[in-house]
Amino acid sequence: MEEPYIQELFAERIGGKKFGKEDKIYKFEKIKRAKREALKNNPGVELIDLGVGEPDEKAFDMVIDALKREAEKPENRGYADNGIEEFKEAAVRYLENVFGVKGIDPETEVVHAIGSKSALAMMPSAFINPGDMVIMTVPGYPVFGTHAQWYGGIVYNVMLTKENSFLPDFNSIPLEVCAKAKVMVLNYPNNPTGVCADENFYHRAIEFAKKHKILLVIDAAYAALTYNRKPFSFLSLPGAKDVGVEIHSLSKSFNMTGWRIAFVAGNMRAVQAFAMVKDNYDSGQFKAIQKAGVVALDNYYLTDTIKSKYERRLKKLVGTLQKLGFEVKMPEGTFYLYVEIPKGMKGGRRFKNAEEFSQFLIKEKLISTVPWDDAGHFVRFSATFEAKDVDAEGRILEEVEKRLGELQFEF
Repeated sequence: MEEPYIQELFAERIGGKKFGKEDKIYKFEKIKRAKREALKNNPGVELIDLGVGEPDEKAFDMVIDALKREAEKPENRGYADNGIEEFKEAAVRYLENVFGVKGIDPETEVVHAIGSKSALAMMPSAFINPGDMVIMTVPGYPVFGTHAQWYGGIVYNVMLTKENSFLPDFNSIPLEVCAKAKVMVLNYPNNPTGVCADENFYHRAIEFAKKHKILLVIDAAYAALTYNRKPFSFLSLPGAKDVGVEIHSLSKSFNMTGWRIAFVAGNMRAVQAFAMVKDNYDSGQFKAIQKAGVVALDNYYLTDTIKSKYERRLKKLVGTLQKLGFEVKMPEGTFYLYVEIPKGMKGGRRFKNAEEFSQFLIKEKLISTVPWDDAGHFVRFSATFEAKDVDAEGRILEEVEKRLGELQFEF
């Protein structure tokens, strides 16, 4: 039987004595519960998951074959520590081939990570003391901010609104926040909005960082997934390495989500600080996975196949939603549509927020989305639903149109 005193030992950062006893349910758990309820109440009806945020296909065969070969080699069995040279050199080639980035030193300005989530989680320990501030954008991926708070840091959220084209307004950040801020985290192409940031934006970001002595951490997990525009890297700009680092992941661009491989590149001091912290957290990703990652990075054209699929699906979803009255257009990047919710149903129920609308879609039409109520009321549709081939994909998208078309929305 569990000793009752264990409940007294939990750290305040995860809830202290209340850990496991609070009634608060996070939105992704609510989505899971709603899915289970919908399937139970509608036996035999297919649930269409447009909420999942990871690729629906396996990695490319050449990458899997490389993993198989390298896993067989005895020399790859040991600790990788802060990464093998081949992977860091491949990361530098990738940055130049895809984004035109030059002048990155693989020895001092690149280090691998066991996924970009791990990099974002570890990095605050290299920079954040109690009372330091971190500037985050909302809606967004909260991991860096969560860990900063665990170290006693304070998160200041900048809202990404439709009025500002889902870009942060640097001038809106109070000077007292800038004075205490050590880090600003930016994510473009952006999850969930699908917006890309251009050179002009990043020139302003670099100027802002230099003026206020802030480190820029660019979460570039979707950097290669852009439509009708060339993939862009912050590191391609003059002065970028002076003020920041960029985190690239192979998860989305190469269907390698579960492989957990990424890299941090940019400012030498920041990269080396992260490497020191990382060296005390893990012993590196399996060398065979890193060597398979080299194959992926050197065959960067593979991403074009993935992009073509997502673009095809997104265009179909955009057309369907536009016909139903939603204000939506093709995203500039990622595989998401970020869509403002309707006011309600014609002559019927109202939706007070995105969570309520998302729950309605799951329970009434077995279509899963992700709600965002941080800056307005939006739901995120993802093009990563599972479909074994183009015919299956078409059938699923037609079913989405049929189910949503049965509803009468009011905007």
